[in-house]
Amino acid sequence: MHTKTMEGLIGARTNMELLNTPFRVFKEARRKGDTAKMEQAMGYMNDFHEDAYEYKEIADEGMKKDVEETRRIAEEQREEAIEKRREEREKLEERIEEKRNPDTVTDTVEISEEGKVLLKGNTELNSADSDVDVTKAEAVKEPVTYTKTGDTVSEEQSPSISVSV
Repeated sequence: MHTKTMEGLIGARTNMELLNTPFRVFKEARRKGDTAKMEQAMGYMNDFHEDAYEYKEIADEGMKKDVEETRRIAEEQREEAIEKRREEREKLEERIEEKRNPDTVTDTVEISEEGKVLLKGNTELNSADSDVDVTKAEAVKEPVTYTKTGDTVSEEQSPSISVSV
């Protein structure tokens, strides 16, 4: 809470409580018919009343400053959070880039035993039809690994697989 807000609230409350004394004097003077004392009490009441409204204005100014300060702090926190997220994203992208190496990223395809049996069965059926299919079947029997660019990699180089999630 801003100091002006506290000062304003305390001052306004104090002056409103101080109004009770001159008001009580005013009532007593009115009962007795003493107009001079009534006017004097009214003067004090008016002073306390004006002071209370002055303190109210101070409290209003303090509350406006509280709101501005709160908005400023919230904006700073928001900016810090955005910057933190931006840094985390950059670090994550750097880690992903480090893990990616275009020369070592390859994919391999393995054919299961059932697939090999089906392939062999299909090649036997097609071998009677043409000689071209036989060469294709022989080429498929050897496992082939391709790089990102589409080049084949020999079996001597061990392929590595990198998966990022």
